[in-house]
Amino acid sequence: MAHDLTIDEKRVYADRTGAAEVLIAAEQGVVAVSLSADLVGEFGLDHRAPVRDVATTENRRVVATSEDVLVGSYEPAGFGPAVAVGFDDAGAALAAGPDGRVARLDGGWTTLGTVDDPRAVDGGLIATADGVHRVVDDGLRDVGLGDVTDVHGRGTPLAATASGLYRLGNGWMAERDGAFVAVSAADGDRAAAADGSGVVVREAAGEWSAVETPATDVVDVGFTDAATVAVTATGTLLADAGDGWRTRELGVTGVSRLAIQ
Repeated sequence: MAHDLTIDEKRVYADRTGAAEVLIAAEQGVVAVSLSADLVGEFGLDHRAPVRDVATTENRRVVATSEDVLVGSYEPAGFGPAVAVGFDDAGAALAAGPDGRVARLDGGWTTLGTVDDPRAVDGGLIATADGVHRVVDDGLRDVGLGDVTDVHGRGTPLAATASGLYRLGNGWMAERDGAFVAVSAADGDRAAAADGSGVVVREAAGEWSAVETPATDVVDVGFTDAATVAVTATGTLLADAGDGWRTRELGVTGVSRLAIQ
């Protein structure tokens, strides 16, 4: 694996190459990868400690660990153990603990409510064992579904569940059957999801198709401006900029999530 870079070094590298920064949550820590289209540049451990989740918005990041939520330059935020993190529509950090407590960081932590088995946070939506919950004012509202494994909350919301993919319109509308573990979307109708055996993509509304990937244990998907990105549980990064998948072994294990900054 490449030498460990400081955060400032990575930003200089990314600025020089026009690359996106992909953050990987793994049991060894946060891996920061510079990705230009589908080409991997410098990568290394940005923070050393088991990480459960990582999320970004603009130039900010938030990290969930078994000890605390980390913000900024991996500074403890005083939440306690967390299993999922994200941001709401206003850009405030959200965190969910293993006990189901969901809170928002705004100066201090404001508890919004409790859910059953939180799994993912995005755009003010919480994916849980008993459905999707939305952050409303200083509370949570149950907005339906069940056994939700991931959620994309920006733009038109999408949910990955044990029984299929759903899009939120006039209620939740089924998009594709199957057991899905992750979902993400880009501008327009582009979206991707992982079902434990590979990746499905959507280029137009309602038109999902399976794509052949060089790995089957994909646990998360996302988009840069130039590529579709995925990561496996065993630490393989996949990127497709239109000419098929390129892969790079990152030298980590126990991968759970990715975020793109």
